[in-house]
Amino acid sequence: MIIYPALITTRILNLPEALTSLITASALLLGSPGPAPLALAGVGATFGFNRGLPFLAGILTGLCVVIIGASLGLVTLFEAFPSVRWVVQMMGGLYILYIAIKIATAPHLIGTDASKQVVPKFRDGFILNLLNPKAYAAFLALFSQFLLPVSTVSLAFLATALVCFSVAIVVDTIWLALGGLIRPLFQNPSQARVIRVLFAVLMVAAVLWAYT
Repeated sequence: MIIYPALITTRILNLPEALTSLITASALLLGSPGPAPLALAGVGATFGFNRGLPFLAGILTGLCVVIIGASLGLVTLFEAFPSVRWVVQMMGGLYILYIAIKIATAPHLIGTDASKQVVPKFRDGFILNLLNPKAYAAFLALFSQFLLPVSTVSLAFLATALVCFSVAIVVDTIWLALGGLIRPLFQNPSQARVIRVLFAVLMVAAVLWAYT
């Protein structure tokens, strides 16, 4: 029996549907072009996959801290004030829509000559995500919108966090490994715009799916 308030939807998603929704939303939100993914793509394109692994490890470690902070804060809040979940859910949905708009309307980024830079280290990746407000807001949105329907609040947050982190490992590794292929696409303004708009549309679709 679910002891926390259900998602504000016209139907309650069963576990397979909720898991599919969570994986889709987290992949789009965490894998869409942003500071960490684009940094990984740049490192992969310039220095290669193996030399970029310490940077990737730092980004994922920083993400662990973000997940723990976001999940502990929300689980405490929801257990003390269950009605607050609705407010947080609405804020999370609005945030995802905001990020979608930002991605779709972002200006073209001019690439820099990263070959003249020192290879980013573990510390650089860790600090990048640890001090990234977008990362905290993203997990607040994911936890409020796509919390898995399991028996207790604590287990729901733990299961959701593990799924999100697993997705992050996959998408971040892909950005690093395919950096040499993906990075050139963003040098062409029209191609970059198409990719960004596609990500934005898919993110909005994921939010709407949770409400239908």
